[in-house]
Amino acid sequence: MTELSTGPIVLGHVAITLIAIVSGLYVLWSLLMGRLPARSNQIFLLFTFLTSATGFLIAPAVPPPSPAQITGVIALIALAVALYAFYGRHMAGAWASIYVATAILGLYLNVFVLVIQAFQKVPALQPLAGNPPSGPVFGAVQGAVLLGFLAAGWLAMKRYRPQSA
Repeated sequence: MTELSTGPIVLGHVAITLIAIVSGLYVLWSLLMGRLPARSNQIFLLFTFLTSATGFLIAPAVPPPSPAQITGVIALIALAVALYAFYGRHMAGAWASIYVATAILGLYLNVFVLVIQAFQKVPALQPLAGNPPSGPVFGAVQGAVLLGFLAAGWLAMKRYRPQSA
């Protein structure tokens, strides 16, 4: 069984990630309602960045580049585009949809990793998928998460329109 790490870097990373996910889910829900709360969005963007940044402080279990590091790089690229769309282009025109897509991609990647970690660390889930996680149950859960984010992202792009300056 994989043991839970209790080192300060890992615990800090987990706390940061949970804040990023919770605030991101609230931002996604808000986008689905056609609005974007400024403070929650800033918290989401900050903690999503911190999640990827602190992830690089954790020693990988496999030689670099590890799947976690590759996921972190993709998340940082998506976040950079989201930040540019939000702060650099003020979500004018197509930049609103680009922001929504890249912000939701960043959130999805956090949830994607959360599912992997759950199957690795939660004893009740380990027999369903093994370690490292694989198989039909794990694939079905990750597939459902992906489909949920694709649907939510599509709806959010349809429903959210930034306020004119």
